[in-house]
Amino acid sequence: MKTEKAKKSTAKKIIKWVAITLLVLLIGLISIPFLFKDKIVQMVANTVNNSINAKVTFKETDLSLFRNFPSASLTINDIAVINKEPFLGDTLFNAKELNLNLKITELFKSTDKTLEIKSISAENGEVHIIFNKDNIGNYDIALKNENTQKTSTESSLSLNIQEYKLENMRFNYVDESSQIKMSLDSIYHTGKGNFAKDILDLDTKTTAKVSFDVENVNYLQNVAIKLEAVLGIDLKNLKYTFKENTGYINQLPLEFDGFIQLVDENQLYDITFKTPTSSFKNLLALVPKQYSGNLASVTTEGNFDLNGTVKGTYSKTTIPKLDISFISKNAMFKYADLPKAVQNINLNANIINKTGFAKDTYVAINNTSFRIDKDVFNASGNISNITENANTNLKANGTINLANISKVYPVKLKNQLEGILKADITTNFDMNSVDKGNYQNIKNKGNITISNFKYKGEDVANEFIIDNTSVTFNANTIKLEEFNAKTGSSDLDISGNLENLYGYLFKNQQLKGNFTLNSNNFKVDDFLAKTEEKTTTTTSKALKIPTFLDVKLNAKATNVVYDNITLKNVVGNLFIKDETVSLQNVSSTIFNGTMGFNGKISTKGNKSNFKMSLKLQELNIAASFSQLEMLKAIAPIAKSLEGKINSTINVSGDLSEDMTPVLNSISGDLLGQLLNTKLKVADSKVLSVIASKVNFLDVSKLSLNEASVLFTFNNGEVSVKPFNLNYKDIGIQIGGKHGFDNTMNYDIVFNLPVKYLGTTVTNAIAKLTAKDANEIKTIPVNANLTGSFSSPNFSTNIKGATSNLMKTIVEKQKQNLLNKGKDKILNLLGGNKDNPKDSTKTKETTKDKVKDVLGSLFGKKKKDTIKKKN
Repeated sequence: MKTEKAKKSTAKKIIKWVAITLLVLLIGLISIPFLFKDKIVQMVANTVNNSINAKVTFKETDLSLFRNFPSASLTINDIAVINKEPFLGDTLFNAKELNLNLKITELFKSTDKTLEIKSISAENGEVHIIFNKDNIGNYDIALKNENTQKTSTESSLSLNIQEYKLENMRFNYVDESSQIKMSLDSIYHTGKGNFAKDILDLDTKTTAKVSFDVENVNYLQNVAIKLEAVLGIDLKNLKYTFKENTGYINQLPLEFDGFIQLVDENQLYDITFKTPTSSFKNLLALVPKQYSGNLASVTTEGNFDLNGTVKGTYSKTTIPKLDISFISKNAMFKYADLPKAVQNINLNANIINKTGFAKDTYVAINNTSFRIDKDVFNASGNISNITENANTNLKANGTINLANISKVYPVKLKNQLEGILKADITTNFDMNSVDKGNYQNIKNKGNITISNFKYKGEDVANEFIIDNTSVTFNANTIKLEEFNAKTGSSDLDISGNLENLYGYLFKNQQLKGNFTLNSNNFKVDDFLAKTEEKTTTTTSKALKIPTFLDVKLNAKATNVVYDNITLKNVVGNLFIKDETVSLQNVSSTIFNGTMGFNGKISTKGNKSNFKMSLKLQELNIAASFSQLEMLKAIAPIAKSLEGKINSTINVSGDLSEDMTPVLNSISGDLLGQLLNTKLKVADSKVLSVIASKVNFLDVSKLSLNEASVLFTFNNGEVSVKPFNLNYKDIGIQIGGKHGFDNTMNYDIVFNLPVKYLGTTVTNAIAKLTAKDANEIKTIPVNANLTGSFSSPNFSTNIKGATSNLMKTIVEKQKQNLLNKGKDKILNLLGGNKDNPKDSTKTKETTKDKVKDVLGSLFGKKKKDTIKKKN
């Protein structure tokens, strides 16, 4: 019994100690990351900063023993490696997350020791490799001096890496001296191998999208690539050998053989590649998947072989020798769901360099041809001396029925094309001649014609039809022999020359042209796509005149229709240059008169603007000032005028995104002379109010013939210089201002004959002397017109003017009476008003004589009174 109890007791003790041990281990696993986290971070920082000439930053770290147990996992968030001089501030590498896996025993090393990394991974980051114009690379950040090299050797990260991974990374490469740009986007890459060994096999899987540009010309754009390869790596000799591998460019399979080796500062290449099969489907596989359609449904005949060798040294002065060929003979393809096939396809092209010098690389298109139905098209040519003075020699001839394009290839055309294209052209030119403008060295010859072309789509208002067009190439000039087209109710006939095509295509120089345009009917709406209004807010892009155009257009059109306005017999010159359209000597018949104008429209800068000078001759006033928004704003009352106008208008201002004037921005002046003009009172509230308030004026009979008016306008306000009108024997002066918002403030002065003021006034005037009456034949009556054109207010001072006139008349009557009394007194005193010589004596004795007269008058009266009393 004791023995059995002892066994049970022993078992319990074992279980207890095991549980305690597991608990301690668990507590240790949880606590160790907290204890060693700062130490590991310090070790990583020391290791990196002692090895590179760059600044390393990161946001936070996380150490875990559970994530990849029994290994420890260190996660570094928002890490960045930032360059120092000569690339100060440039980011060499950044990642949202960098993960390092290492043995737990590495945690117990001192901070001055190296860390042995087992695996590494990075997510959501970028690598930027830059070579500046001095051919210095920003990736060369290893410390160079001897002491640093020693420290670096002692404290560098151990290469005991067995696995690494990149997820959603981006690689950018820029060579400023050669103007080469390459980017790999959406990189997903894994590699497995024991880097602790000097010779190892690295098993890799890679997918990415590649883009490639040379001198701002794009050759590849987001082309999908894929590679599954075992690479033999010799770390001592820095040699990398392709073993088992399969690569894809888009859907084109390729197999590689050979090696790349780093020798001193150079790279040694000995690589061959080929398509594993010769199916013509391989050529279609080069086309991006979104454009190639369902290749599984394609029936093909014939072959397509891509073979290449890259052999030699890449250094500062040499490149590997190249021999890459694309060959197809008498091939055919047809998509199952399309009605027609492309047949008799032949392709023989090479990229070759036999010397190892970049300038000797050339591309040869020995023969390219195909047939659709009975239409055959051929092309051939070559490009040589690519890096120094590229020389291009191309030839193309044949016929293409445009309607067949969508019948043989699943091209995603929103709208069906129709028409027959015929070409027979050759061209030969070198880039130095293009750069220096030596266009006499450029040799072009041939002709392209298009007939019965039809296009209909959302981007045009109506079906666009080209009956015939013919283009002839000669030297650097392209001559448009004919271009006969129509759309909607509009027709076009254009001919002329286009110059400097190569300067435009290759050097971003201006495209020059000189054309003549004739049209019987040109309706602007026929060339504008009809778009449905959207309920959601959208951002529209303002129209811009292209910077590269330098074109002269001599235009003549019988009818030009814009919105609801018809211009007839339009002729003039149009110049397009420096983002500006200049109009010169343009004339037209419009609104039963003629209009001539000069000016310019510019989209240069942040705001589009215009400046115009117009001359109007005998235009119908009501029609022109009611249909043209700008004129309507300048003179709203003009729509109530019946007659014609001669006018000169100078105006400038800003343009909106749809190229219409922004009214509040315009400034300028309008000088108009009215001809045989009558007022239509019923059409204007302003005229109706005046007619109802002024009983002495019949507004409808107001004479406006040959009246001249000067309008000046700025900041949404129009000022009218005072001008004169006549109504019977009444003179009228009008002046003031109004706003584009229809508010107004006008002063009117009537030079009113007094006979219109009634019998009281006229009777009073009749009592005046002829001289006085003549002085007040008319009086000024002031009126004020305010409010708005739709709700006017009219007031006058006619009552006050009449009252003041009556005061003047009374005062003159009093003065006349006084003068009469004075004359009688003077006569009584002996003065002779008819004898000027007596006037002085009269003045001298007047005072005394008055006293004597008054005294004798007053004395006689007193004596008589006394006598009566007695």
